Amino acid sequence: MIFSSTLFLFIFLPVTLLVYYLIPAKHLKIRNIALLCASLIFYAWGEPKNIILMLASIACNYIFGLLIGKFAESSGKKKLVLVASVVFNLGMLGYFKYWNLFTFGKLWEVALPIGISFYTFQIMSYVIDVYRGEVAVQRSPFKLGLYISLFPQLIAGPIVRYADIEEMLSSRTTDLKGFAIGVRRFIVGFSKKVLIANVVAITTDNIFAMETRPAATAWLGIICYALQIYFDFSGYSDMAIGLGRMFGFEFLENFNYPYISTSVREFWRRWHISLSTWFRDYLYIPLGGNRRGKLRTYINLVIVFACTGFWHGASWSFLIWGLYHGFFLVIERIGFGRILDRLPRFVGHIYTLLVVLFGWVLFRADDITLALRYAGDMLNFADFGLAHAISQLDNLKVITIIAGFIASMPILAFVKKQLEKRGEQGEATISVLSTAACAVMFCFAIVCLTGSDYNPFIYFRF
Repeated sequence: MIFSSTLFLFIFLPVTLLVYYLIPAKHLKIRNIALLCASLIFYAWGEPKNIILMLASIACNYIFGLLIGKFAESSGKKKLVLVASVVFNLGMLGYFKYWNLFTFGKLWEVALPIGISFYTFQIMSYVIDVYRGEVAVQRSPFKLGLYISLFPQLIAGPIVRYADIEEMLSSRTTDLKGFAIGVRRFIVGFSKKVLIANVVAITTDNIFAMETRPAATAWLGIICYALQIYFDFSGYSDMAIGLGRMFGFEFLENFNYPYISTSVREFWRRWHISLSTWFRDYLYIPLGGNRRGKLRTYINLVIVFACTGFWHGASWSFLIWGLYHGFFLVIERIGFGRILDRLPRFVGHIYTLLVVLFGWVLFRADDITLALRYAGDMLNFADFGLAHAISQLDNLKVITIIAGFIASMPILAFVKKQLEKRGEQGEATISVLSTAACAVMFCFAIVCLTGSDYNPFIYFRF
């Protein structure tokens, strides 16, 4: 079940909200149990057998947390439990995600459970933070189970760390204003997904399916993919944040206009923020970060981004994509970043976009051979083929691409900020305009959704 489906929108979500709010607010424990049951149903809907794996993961890590708390005064035993938990979680993730890659499918095929990359990292953050003494041991299996299985962020993030919602599991409030904010945020994400990502995805798929393509067509294809993956994933994150708000949870932001970045380093501070901070806090810093000299810093960056690439998928092209970004982060650290700082900002924008776009070729292509061939087509300006590129577009796609460009920049955020300076009048204007815009977008998106069976979601395969 996905958020941008009629089943979720018109049956699952309304029923879940109705049951949740029929339970008095003072009975938060019962509300949590109801939300836990709804989340398990949500996850089990498509592949019921995978829920056993998730429940086993929750149970084992619940025990790991209890043991770390029990051995709080024994650093040796506590560390042994932590190592066991890391081996268990990464072993489980490795088996289901990378078995087919390393055995090349010769022994037996292993199906990838949806969302395993996200909920494994979430539960690892809980156990590690308990070990570090940053959070208390959660002695309620129901609360820990809800943290892991909470349906708004279960399938595709953002990666919510236990420390960020620890208090909300035991005490949270919901009011009409917060609920309305959640609804508007959900509609914004839903509209991004249906009205932009789904439309440009068709052009992307058509162009990548070609044996060869002129340079202009190749550039059109990768630009459409850049818009697709951004609005697909950021849209889903918006929906998750909005849904969480409807139930009283406040998740941290996961995207901050990454395509306006002027360096690759800035891009990764703005793109998939929850993953970037997870790797920073649980891998980069434990490896030594930038505290052990320049060479070790560069090595740590490469290790982190190799892992980032591999986390995204069981394919050598993902590993190379991660190393590719790691390479640019290293050269920016060595001194190129300081050069960029002295140049006009538009130079940094162009540089970053080019790096990111060629990186998306590796990310989107089925294998390295296709990626190299596609990148070669992008650079073959002797066969530019502008007319061929134009033939791939119609009026709707042109309007969608333009809308994507505009929505990729903080233009609306700037307008909102200016209106807020007007005080109550400005806030009232924002409320009216945003509500009207959301109503129009939602209706249009529903019409588009029901009129098409094309509704892919990129990050489901991760």
